[in-house]
Amino acid sequence: MRYFVTGEQHRKSLLNALVLMFLGYIALLWLSNGLMYFHHMDLTAKSVVAYYLGSEEQFTQPKSYQGMLEVSHFHLFSMGMLVVTLTHLMLMTNFSTRLKIWLSGLTYISALADEAGGWLVRFAHPLFAYFKIASFLLLEISLLALIVVVSIALIRARRDFNQVESN
Repeated sequence: MRYFVTGEQHRKSLLNALVLMFLGYIALLWLSNGLMYFHHMDLTAKSVVAYYLGSEEQFTQPKSYQGMLEVSHFHLFSMGMLVVTLTHLMLMTNFSTRLKIWLSGLTYISALADEAGGWLVRFAHPLFAYFKIASFLLLEISLLALIVVVSIALIRARRDFNQVESN
């Protein structure tokens, strides 16, 4: 976004506010993602295996190939758009290049790993449940970090603008 690079965020308070509102919306998406995960599973391998492979105790069936394919089709697109938007916003901040590279890479890798985790549990081996749990946690942490980093950059820019304007 051009306005980060050219310093326009100092002059564009409305655009700054809109990006902050977008980040608030994404924070709600982040929260609902966690709530949906914990509605189906918890952080134990047993719950993940039961969700993907079914459970006689809970009278649930294994996830079907078609059902998982439909979920993956939607998730790959939507998570891709979310991650590219958040990382793009973060790249335009004044944080270090090292942070930008690590956080961007971590977010993309964890998003793909989270999606692959369910497939691996269902069709490769139940021990991939640990991979699914770790990738979910890593994705949630990296998305939260992106939201926080971009929010901090916008808040700092607004604070600096107000200080310059008052002088």
